[in-house]
Amino acid sequence: MTISLTRARQAILRRLAGEEGTIRKDWGGRIPIALIFPNRYPLAMANLGFQTLYGLLNAEADVVCERFTWEGPDVPALSLESQRPLGNFPVWAFSVPFELDYFQVVDLIRRSGLPLLSSERTAHHPLLLGGGVALSSNPAPLAPFLDAVAIGEAEPLLEELLEVLRASLSREETLQALSRIPGIYVPTHPTGRPVLRRWAADLSAFATTSVVLTRESEFGDVYLIEIARGCGFGCRFCLAGHLTRPPRYRSLENLRPQIVAGLRRRKRLGLVGAAVSDHPELEEIARTIRAQGGGFTLASVRADQVTPDLLEGLRAGGTRTLTLAPEVGSAHMAAVIGKGFGAEEVLRAVEMARSAGLRRLKLYFILGLPGEEEEDVRAIATLVREVRRRMPEGDIALSVSPFVPKPHTPFQWSAMAPAEVLRERLRLLRQEVRPFHVTLEEESVPWSRVQGVLARGDERLAGILATLEHPTPAGWRRALAASGLTEEEYLRERERDEPFPWDFLASGPDRAFLWQEWEQARQGQPPFLCPALEGCRRCGICG
Repeated sequence: MTISLTRARQAILRRLAGEEGTIRKDWGGRIPIALIFPNRYPLAMANLGFQTLYGLLNAEADVVCERFTWEGPDVPALSLESQRPLGNFPVWAFSVPFELDYFQVVDLIRRSGLPLLSSERTAHHPLLLGGGVALSSNPAPLAPFLDAVAIGEAEPLLEELLEVLRASLSREETLQALSRIPGIYVPTHPTGRPVLRRWAADLSAFATTSVVLTRESEFGDVYLIEIARGCGFGCRFCLAGHLTRPPRYRSLENLRPQIVAGLRRRKRLGLVGAAVSDHPELEEIARTIRAQGGGFTLASVRADQVTPDLLEGLRAGGTRTLTLAPEVGSAHMAAVIGKGFGAEEVLRAVEMARSAGLRRLKLYFILGLPGEEEEDVRAIATLVREVRRRMPEGDIALSVSPFVPKPHTPFQWSAMAPAEVLRERLRLLRQEVRPFHVTLEEESVPWSRVQGVLARGDERLAGILATLEHPTPAGWRRALAASGLTEEEYLRERERDEPFPWDFLASGPDRAFLWQEWEQARQGQPPFLCPALEGCRRCGICG
């Protein structure tokens, strides 16, 4: 049953009553932009990219930006700030971090009454923009629904995009102008040139912090501060580690005013980055926060970079859980994925955590990686057993995900393990860790396969997305079959020179470098670590 507009507005007003930092602006003489997170409100408010865009757009005097979230297929889409419908906004900007959010993007367009396809819209329709990690990786499945897609980081290209919107051009002129901006992909106006990922070379030129605080967020009791961007470790499965190269860091001096401002609003700070524990001044940052009476938390710490001082800072700040991502249990698989550390470092980190008084652990693992055998799954259980021996009285949670091959990584050529293999390995792991009294959180195998298809998909999938109003994995497979497609077509291993739907993007390392890393993986050789040095041309990003 569809929720009435009155009930939807009441729910939004209750939500707003718990917010701090909401930005409300008069619409007079301003460009109204709908900033849309195609998933639930708590996830939106925990997404620092979404929050950053909200702050940056509203910092422009001639822009009024209001937030939308997707709360279900039966809940009207109204802006949080003024409860206006999407149709009132001439510009829509989707922030899309995950492939499975594509279904909600299409649902929001459909329920607004717009033609689904960009090619069918006229001058009377709003301009639909998209961005975020998923679209920077491979926009093809969603491209027919969007007028333009931002590839890369928002900060370097936002002003150029806004200049086009300010020019009051016709729809056709607007699309042509957008297509000329480096980093903007206009599906209906291909230029024939590679679309370059835009990235900010100097993070000190701007701050990336929480704007709106709410207890409904997944990080409701912390104020988020990005201290680093990018990762140079080169784990071969990791999209973020390749798509956000090179690693960049904000200095302690640059962060001081953000730390002070954050501690005025929350007692704890969430330090954000793809490889936070690699920050060269992390311990000094931690000491600075503690000296001002605050605490801090980290999303995850590399096991080989855990130190007693870091753990003491986490404990003193109220953190009781240490989160590590071993990903695998065997030395063989650590070499394949290029993890750079093994069981010894994990166990040493656990011992330090116990000595520091932390009694909760969360460990992330991946099943179905290239080259994995049953003994590698048992090696995960062996590692968990040793972790339990070192923390006999603690709470241990395992988060286990099926491996999904992603573009712009060395594993973009890899097959995704068949569903029956993944189910059997999950069953084996469940059985093997049962004696150690741990909590097992499992990602859905069927939905992971849908994600895998969308991650490496092409524009033919737009027709599938358009037909599924209430998506399920079974319905997804039926819709593929009706179009003469199969999941296996997208999840199979690829040949070296086989074209990819994302080949027109210059988003990550170049193809030759990634193929070399794919071959090194199959030989169990270590990855190339990004040195982030001026003049380096090894992977092609900084060239």
